[in-house]
Amino acid sequence: MSEISRRSAVGLGLGLGLGAAAGLTGCGTDVEGDPSAAERARQQAKEGPKVAPRLIGDGSTAFTGKQPGQPGPPARLERGQTPPQFVVFSWDGAGEVGNGLFPRFLQLAEQHNAHMTFFLSGVYLLPESKKRLYHPPNNPVGASDIGYLTDGHVKETLKYVRQAWLDGHEIGTHFNGHFCGGSGSVAHWTPAQWGKEIEQARSFIKTWRTNTGWRRQEPLPFDYDAELIGGRTPCLLGQDNLLPMARKLGWRYDASSPGGVQRWPEKKEGLWDLPLQGIPFPGHSFEVLSMDYNILANQSKNSTKAPSYNYPAWKTQATESYLAGFERAYESNRAPYFIGNHFEEWNGGIYMDAVEEALKRFADRKEVRLVSFRQFVDWLDAQDKAVLAKLRTLEVGQRPPGGWKTFLA
Repeated sequence: MSEISRRSAVGLGLGLGLGAAAGLTGCGTDVEGDPSAAERARQQAKEGPKVAPRLIGDGSTAFTGKQPGQPGPPARLERGQTPPQFVVFSWDGAGEVGNGLFPRFLQLAEQHNAHMTFFLSGVYLLPESKKRLYHPPNNPVGASDIGYLTDGHVKETLKYVRQAWLDGHEIGTHFNGHFCGGSGSVAHWTPAQWGKEIEQARSFIKTWRTNTGWRRQEPLPFDYDAELIGGRTPCLLGQDNLLPMARKLGWRYDASSPGGVQRWPEKKEGLWDLPLQGIPFPGHSFEVLSMDYNILANQSKNSTKAPSYNYPAWKTQATESYLAGFERAYESNRAPYFIGNHFEEWNGGIYMDAVEEALKRFADRKEVRLVSFRQFVDWLDAQDKAVLAKLRTLEVGQRPPGGWKTFLA
């Protein structure tokens, strides 16, 4: 069952975003943007790991060496250099439920040298027959507001998570049961309870072979304890209590802020704070949060199956909203642009079509890097702190006074 299909409108909470509340140079290539390097990275990803897998634990995961398809080491901005325009596409839940959306966007990413972040829900690798292994904080044993996948869909999810990592994408976490409402909401969890939830999410991914009994399936080709450096909470709730535990676990970023703006990020509790952002919403005076569901919530009042005569206009509006957010950053402060998505066919799949069209349009522009959150924080950590501090002085839509050559001289 897909991530939103069993959620109520109340359960979506802050998923309504701003509108409802208000009324790697090139595209992931090496440092120099050498096209031949991009081709080598793609070929390396297709060939898979160069070392014999070293199974971890029960063999659900394995160490296979350095991740394929990665850009070269990040370089510092030079004096007077225009910053790249970073764009991060991320996916909440990241399960394949038979609609073909996971492989569709893996193929799109390959075609455009893009890398993405897939926030995998741990229960998506836990068979429903074993659901009582899940002990969610403040909720009944085995409860999950997003349900559980069928065995067939668990196998498909394993297949595409494996391919995603080999293609150079990041595997983060969307935790487990996606509780957004009532006393069991993640909004009320303590740091210790977040720790329990994270450990269970990691465990379900590291022990799927034991839990499913499937021994012929290939392991996931990464050490998840080393891979996991960030996540996004359900409905963008509970970040304040999550951060102390995330810092203790050595995470490097969090993408759970309940609404940000298009400015250069800073750290919160020692982690890079990478929020979804308010972006222009054509035809309205307010802005909408840069996520598919938030656009839907403002178009169809939470309905995922509205009358189809609305779809063409809504798809155009969603596409133009994504493009407007990009253009505002690209032509001004070059703030990184974060777009959140779900593998869903809401309202005829128009939001998937809109995000695909947006990605294609972004990829054709100069100085654009379509990267994962991991790749982006690698770049941030390589920069001079004074330069980042100066970039943060630029407001939303503000061009650098005197141009980049003067501003970063």
